[in-house]
Amino acid sequence: MAFEATKKEWSELYAFFRLLSDGKIYLGTPDSKKGETFWPISVIQREEHDGTRRYYIEDNDIRIISEKEEKLFPREDFGMVADLILQSIKESKENDVASAEGVEEFLDAVGIFDLEARTEDRTDFSISFWSADSPLTGINVRSRLSTMNPLLDGGRNANLKFEQTGVKFAVPTVNKVNALSEPINEVAERMLMIERLGGILKYSDVADRVFRSNLLMIDLHFPRMLAEMLRLMQLDGINKVSELTEVIKKLNPLKIKDELINKHNFYEFKMKQFLLALALGMRPAKIYSGIDSAVEGFILINGAGELLCYHKWEKKTFEDFLYNNTRFERGAVEKDKYGFLERENGVYYFKLNAKIGLLKR
Repeated sequence: MAFEATKKEWSELYAFFRLLSDGKIYLGTPDSKKGETFWPISVIQREEHDGTRRYYIEDNDIRIISEKEEKLFPREDFGMVADLILQSIKESKENDVASAEGVEEFLDAVGIFDLEARTEDRTDFSISFWSADSPLTGINVRSRLSTMNPLLDGGRNANLKFEQTGVKFAVPTVNKVNALSEPINEVAERMLMIERLGGILKYSDVADRVFRSNLLMIDLHFPRMLAEMLRLMQLDGINKVSELTEVIKKLNPLKIKDELINKHNFYEFKMKQFLLALALGMRPAKIYSGIDSAVEGFILINGAGELLCYHKWEKKTFEDFLYNNTRFERGAVEKDKYGFLERENGVYYFKLNAKIGLLKR
């Protein structure tokens, strides 16, 4: 009997099997196309329920070595099963996808019971490129065939605060603003109502002290830049990072010199720094010291099922890819506790939430 798993779970397994079958991966371009350069793969290390497994890619076989045993399987078998998984993902209109005939038996044979690897460092598996003696590098799989975890997962820790100035609102007015509920974008409607009533929302601070410090590691003025991008995203409906950055360049919220904006590309540079930091480990609630996490690169599965590699060893391409292929997203208002006027020490603040994900296409 077939079992079901999510498209995200199947996608990770598909990438793993495709890499074992191909024994190489092509580097992606900034516009998420397949480049001409590829890196050969020698070993893939993956965590399972019973410990670490290493998969050695030989000429015709995959040698699987665990703490308990050693097995040998033809490389072409992994390719055939990868094709079956990809076909199932593409054909299903639901998020839960049933295993194709023969897939479950193959998983049993090779001893894979966790479709998503069991790790605590956010890697899906680690790869030794070129030779078995090369250092392992942690990889995170992102699939445009499924839902993707955000680069910056909103949450309450990722809120930025705007002080409500201008007219002093009475409690009934505050209640009226907070009670406003619009099906499309209630946050923007509340911001516009505050403006109509004579109020002004002025950037104040980052709500969480750890996230504040993390943003300051990018630049001492970066929180203000991010806050203005969040404001624009809500009010103007622009969500692509590259497009928002172009608008920010014209508005110049940091009041820096034209030469720094246009010749040095200050705003683009800071945004790319931020996105790469997120990709390599920065989290809102975890102290960021500029040291990368175990994740050193992405494997992107595009809509056609091709695998593209983006890695910190190719820093400029990785940064440009993130810049061209990310967007701001709206988190859940109630869950992430933003989009309302809230009183702190006699002052009303309005919070906006920072959440960034990869574009689906």
